Amino acid sequence: MKHYIYNIGIILLVLSYASLVSAPEAVAQDDLRFKTIVIDAGHGGKDPGAISKDRTTNEKDVNLAVALKLGKLINENCPDVKVEYTRTTDVYVTLDGRAKIANKHKANLFLSIHVNAHDNSAASGFSCHILGQSSKKGSDTFAYNLNVCKRENSVILLEDDYSTKYQGFDPTDPESFIFFNLMQNAFYEQSLNFAVMVNEKMDKIGPVKGNRGISQDPFYVLWKTTMPAMLFEMAFISNSADLAVITTDEGKDKIANALYEAFLQFKTDYNKSLNYNEPTTSVSTVSEESTKEENKVEMAVEESVRYGIQVSTVARQVSLKDPFFKGYKASCYPSGKVYKYIIGESSEKADVENIFDKAAEKFPGCFMVKIEGDSVSRISR
Repeated sequence: MKHYIYNIGIILLVLSYASLVSAPEAVAQDDLRFKTIVIDAGHGGKDPGAISKDRTTNEKDVNLAVALKLGKLINENCPDVKVEYTRTTDVYVTLDGRAKIANKHKANLFLSIHVNAHDNSAASGFSCHILGQSSKKGSDTFAYNLNVCKRENSVILLEDDYSTKYQGFDPTDPESFIFFNLMQNAFYEQSLNFAVMVNEKMDKIGPVKGNRGISQDPFYVLWKTTMPAMLFEMAFISNSADLAVITTDEGKDKIANALYEAFLQFKTDYNKSLNYNEPTTSVSTVSEESTKEENKVEMAVEESVRYGIQVSTVARQVSLKDPFFKGYKASCYPSGKVYKYIIGESSEKADVENIFDKAAEKFPGCFMVKIEGDSVSRISR
């Protein structure tokens, strides 16, 4: 096993910012409202990204076109929001540089736009990715989407000093992804909520057929951003039907519109959580019909006040016996379109506090919660 040295400064910055937004009463609401989105058009310049089989379409060009269309929609309809881009022309921007742009502008949301590719031309559809361990069950938790992660992260190799700048991270080596297991995005739940919204809007009004769902994956550009963040793969450039959509203005317009509708919903919910009265904006309705799950899990329904440790929030139900819970007894609480998973439940807060440090070693980024009926709220230790 290789040994890597990682800068923990970014972790402290994320956690300090998370503590700020979790206590809005200490800061003026207008300072916390949704102000800035950073739109990242993936690849660019000397990095073309994925290329169509006929060599006529580069991913970087499609990404930029959709990014600019999305930004224009926001600028024209949301004067209270500032739109920043990682690039507006065909230039090369490092992964580290993209994250730095988002952090510099103190964005409330980071959206990285991409086009997928696969050796199998039958692969098609769109997908949403947030930071985390791979969603695939099994002994190798980093196997799922590893090829996608390696491809999107591999632009690191275009930089002369990548071994120094990225502190030993090798995008071609699966072992390099293990360090992501030690990281926890403080904005995980918000990132997931946005991914759910994009997923639903693309299903409803997007032009690309085939919903590949939401995945947790170790993308470097998501790890380095200190805000809710998502990487969106709009289609497969290697699939003829998908390619036919993303090479037309109409197709790009529809994708940008789906992203815009999801953004509006996210912005509205974001500001409502702060009791901030934002300008009225039309948001299309979302179907509340839930997807049937193969694995039914026991839901916690007790009415007494209890305490516990929230270790995960995901958009799908998983078995309470999943190895992810590392032997802890877990409970599942549905919350809108996501599911919160909690361990160490007790009617005594002190009992949970006593096991918290040990649990945090296995679940970085976990936090204590208060449970009233089926309502779960975060609390301080």
